[in-house]
Amino acid sequence: VANTGFLSLCAHGRVTGLAVEAGAATSHVTSVCGGRTLRRGSRCLGVAGEQLSRHLHRLLLESPREPSVLQALTKKALTRLKEQCCYVSLDYERDLWESGSHHPARFQTPDGHWITLGKERFCCPEPLFRPELLHHSCPGLHQLAGQSLQTVPGHARRHVLGNIVLSGGSSMFPGFPERMCLELNLLFQGAGVHVEVLANPKRGTAAWAGGSMAASLTSFQHTWMTKGEYQEHGAEYVHTKF
Repeated sequence: VANTGFLSLCAHGRVTGLAVEAGAATSHVTSVCGGRTLRRGSRCLGVAGEQLSRHLHRLLLESPREPSVLQALTKKALTRLKEQCCYVSLDYERDLWESGSHHPARFQTPDGHWITLGKERFCCPEPLFRPELLHHSCPGLHQLAGQSLQTVPGHARRHVLGNIVLSGGSSMFPGFPERMCLELNLLFQGAGVHVEVLANPKRGTAAWAGGSMAASLTSFQHTWMTKGEYQEHGAEYVHTKF
């Protein structure tokens, strides 16, 4: 059992940094120093892929286009639609009000129908940065990252700032890394630091990759529960071992 934020950092070859995870059910921000997770620096956001898919569906149903086709969309098709057509805007307010600032996209459903997306393309992932769009009162993911960074001890903060990694399937939206970087630099404006984020192309499965890397280290072997131990003591032994 390991913290997914720590594992995401491992996948990037780091044991100190800030992991910003946008997954399927929830999103998390985790500060890690020297391999140790700072609990008081952990933050959670109840906006992630599943909520964004439902949000996209509502947005599409509110439009006058192809209502019967939209109502018949399966969860799987909706996820594909989201992944293929949506992106994060770098200037949400401008894109929202200037029709020429965004381009429509077309998506073919499994049964052969076509769906055209307009503003829905960038309105779908925006709740990651503005949870109030889904009636959540908590701060956005970038603000939670800023709060987490403030809990890091002063001597380690600059090092953590230089190692901000993104992970999770909902971080794969085009424009997400750039928007996160932009927002964090605005938050730390005047602090004398320039924030950059690490966005590996395979970050959607970073926690899994980091887990395989951590588990293969010889230093990690003392934390294994072996098959022999399981057979001898049963499942309850996990509470003794860990």
